Amino acid sequence: MKKMWSGRFRQPLNPAFERWQRSFPFDCRLLKCELEASAAHARALGRCGLLGPQELSALLAGLEEIGRQVSARRELLEDADAEDIHHYVEKRLALIVGDLAYKLHSGRSRNEQIATDLRLYTRSACDEISAAVCSLIRAFVARAEEAGDAAMPAYTHMQRAEPVLVAHWLLAYVEMLWRDLERIEQCRQRANRCPLGTSAVAGASLPLDRERMARELGFPSITANSVDAVSDRDFVLDFVNALSLMAVHLSRWAEEMLLFSTVEYGLLQLPEAYSTGSSALPQKMNGDLLELTRAKAGRIIGHATALLVATKGLPLAYNKDLQETQEPLFDAAETIISLLPLLAGWMNAVEFNFERMHAAAESGCINALAAANYLARKGVPFRIAHEHIGKAVSLAVERCCELEHLELGDLQAIDSHFDADFYECLKLERVLGMHDVPGGTAPERVRQAIAAARGRLTLIDEEAHAHA
Repeated sequence: MKKMWSGRFRQPLNPAFERWQRSFPFDCRLLKCELEASAAHARALGRCGLLGPQELSALLAGLEEIGRQVSARRELLEDADAEDIHHYVEKRLALIVGDLAYKLHSGRSRNEQIATDLRLYTRSACDEISAAVCSLIRAFVARAEEAGDAAMPAYTHMQRAEPVLVAHWLLAYVEMLWRDLERIEQCRQRANRCPLGTSAVAGASLPLDRERMARELGFPSITANSVDAVSDRDFVLDFVNALSLMAVHLSRWAEEMLLFSTVEYGLLQLPEAYSTGSSALPQKMNGDLLELTRAKAGRIIGHATALLVATKGLPLAYNKDLQETQEPLFDAAETIISLLPLLAGWMNAVEFNFERMHAAAESGCINALAAANYLARKGVPFRIAHEHIGKAVSLAVERCCELEHLELGDLQAIDSHFDADFYECLKLERVLGMHDVPGGTAPERVRQAIAAARGRLTLIDEEAHAHA
């Protein structure tokens, strides 16, 4: 079969170049989008009189038949001659309806076709990723509820800082995921404009009803400028950049889980279902899912960089360079889509060592801030209280004990404001409870945060059911 553009050429393509420049091996995943957009265009051609009712009916049936055939036999997507997904659909359609298939390209260009297909793909990926992020959030919230009032150390500079509830620590990752979810929703909104009817660069040369085509494809609006529409890949960059930041969050989580699973920390036990062993060391259990999560972040960040570089110097409007924006988009989306359910499964399966966490939350003088606040409440300026508690910590370290094990006389030798009630303020429940502000780790505040997260998830579910 001839190329879609072969009339201008007298010589065939160099075979090696022809194979090298094809996009069909990767844009074949756009088949569903291409069929939907082609059906909308066909109906627009029917409305403007270029297709008769029987022709329109035959084309729409032919497009549906392509979808059915490929669903039944995926090997039909292995086409060595198809240049791209648009060429493939035209070829398959011609086999079904004959030369009528060639009428479908009236008034349109592959430039607008790929722009439309990619927006449809991105919109669908946003929906799938949003649902998967919500499932991961549910896993975190469920484990936070399960943790109850269990405590652990929070770290700054990789050193124990203050005790927090385990639930509070888990909800920190929920906050990251909420922001990721918001960014994905914003990406979807910006991608959700329909370029159909913009043709190659100047706009369709037929009186196509662009707004109606957009509505048929679920777009709330159309693109405003034909030159921009066929060359715009901002929505791709926007989306992959959002995925790269999500991958950073997931990588940070994976790193912390790996650290906390080591014997040196011992705060959690890796789930066997998501771990592997060593071929040489019988005792080993390796957190491969976590390690690959870290590595995937680099891959997705690389895709975001590749997209920026590919588009940074392009003149208007469409250039073949834009073909290179497809694979980073596909791989970034599919990497995240495949990863998120595994992480939710891991979170549901991991075993926390609450006893070890509790012991760590009561050691290393990490109640020192509570001690400084005690002196401050006695009227000692905080900066001076900080210095005096620092001296008490040094004494405790020297004696290999905790602050609460120092004798009252030793403390009063540092500051006369110390009294017998000092020891009560150092108890773990009091240390946790003093952070009684919104966003703090006081148990009641954390319970409120869990309830708020549950409420937000319920609202998302209700909205999803309303739009289903």
